Amino acid sequence: MSSSTAQRRTKVLHAIVADYIARQDPVGSKALLERHNLKVSSATIRNDMAALEAEGYIVQQHASSGRIPTERAYREFVDSIHTVKPLSQAERTAIVSFLEGGVDLEDVLHRSVRLLSQLTRQAAVVQLPNLAVAHVKHLEVVALSPLRLLLVLITDTGRVDQRNVELDHPCNEEHVAKLRDVLNQALAGRTLADASVALSQLADPQGQQQRLDPEIHMFALRCITVLIETLLEQPNDKIIVAGASQLAKATQHLSHELLEALEEQVVVLRLLANAQELGQVQVHIGQEDSDAGLPGASVVSTGYGAQGATFGGMAVVGPTFMDYSGTMSKVHAVAQYVSRVIGGE
Repeated sequence: MSSSTAQRRTKVLHAIVADYIARQDPVGSKALLERHNLKVSSATIRNDMAALEAEGYIVQQHASSGRIPTERAYREFVDSIHTVKPLSQAERTAIVSFLEGGVDLEDVLHRSVRLLSQLTRQAAVVQLPNLAVAHVKHLEVVALSPLRLLLVLITDTGRVDQRNVELDHPCNEEHVAKLRDVLNQALAGRTLADASVALSQLADPQGQQQRLDPEIHMFALRCITVLIETLLEQPNDKIIVAGASQLAKATQHLSHELLEALEEQVVVLRLLANAQELGQVQVHIGQEDSDAGLPGASVVSTGYGAQGATFGGMAVVGPTFMDYSGTMSKVHAVAQYVSRVIGGE
């Protein structure tokens, strides 16, 4: 096959994919000639379509119908998209103003998936921060009463956890200040796993007990127990979903399958786990990976984070006939702005 024939068939394939995405109707040779400037005869187009069908790029549902793209066709189409087109100034301004209204990281993430769903008219998901990369930023210790303390643990990924600590003996403000200093020395700057080890060492009577002022020893042990048992536990990864009802615009069968996958979260989390490079958009089409596939659906994903570290992934989930170029640009833009907001830029 000559290079000119290969280039023409690629152009025909892209035209079929574009038409099917726009209309969700099988595409025939006559429609291609009417809608696209292909500059060849209808017989040539029919021959090209027959070749593309033989190669597994398009299928014919029945003898008299046009063709529809296969997952292989969508993959070739997506791989031909070399740059992510920028959004308009109005779109960028709307994204920034909406995301900057978030009160904390989780609120920003809730806003991001709602926004992505509205922009793409598909379902959107975002993974809450990956705690494996989280570092303790600060522990605040507040005296609610002489016999009750409030611990507020803050990580650099924006996670904030609060726990009460009940005491057997009254604790004054001087004790609270000493507790805050000692515990932060053990926690600040460490990953959650390393911080848990440091707290265990601090409480070890055989090793590090001498580091604890006798006046706060019992208070510190109570705080350490609460921190290790609750605050430093790493919960299962979770995702936030918005716009699942948008899937009702797809076929009823597809909508049901996607809703089940979103509810179970396992498949989506597996796909998001691969979206760990900031600024890089990935497209997963249908069942390309049988272990993490969504039949009839595509996932456009990327990572978000701050200071070069990826906190998690975000994605749009929809039918394989989604607008790939537009969806890729919107996912890329929203992730970039989320990263800027949480990075304080």
